[in-house]
Amino acid sequence: QVQLVESGGGLVQAGGSLRLSCLVSGRRTFNAYAMGWFRQAPGKEREFVAFIRWNTGGTYYADSVKGRFTVSRDNAKNTAYLQMNSLKPEDTAVYYCAAGAVGGPVWVANQYDYWGQGTQVTVSS
Repeated sequence: QVQLVESGGGLVQAGGSLRLSCLVSGRRTFNAYAMGWFRQAPGKEREFVAFIRWNTGGTYYADSVKGRFTVSRDNAKNTAYLQMNSLKPEDTAVYYCAAGAVGGPVWVANQYDYWGQGTQVTVSS
């Protein structure tokens, strides 16, 4: 069973930065996996934020975060990261990491098999 645990959320002022971490456990190798970051604001649907393929490091971003957020992974630590810069109040949401084989569109939530519990990010104006 694969487990994902997010950390790093918190309260930050607009223009500030946060780095989220997603520790992946339960598999000996993650090379066949891809990691996604999603977020859900109150009263809104869960939306795609960023994607990274574990073996190649290939990335993909939602237009709303392109140029501000950077996704990365550390193979030795089995951890994926989401560096968030120039944060805006509209980035406020619960952020989730997800993992799966992802053979289809990376922005579609049902492509991912495993999900973390989420971490709250609040950006004040």
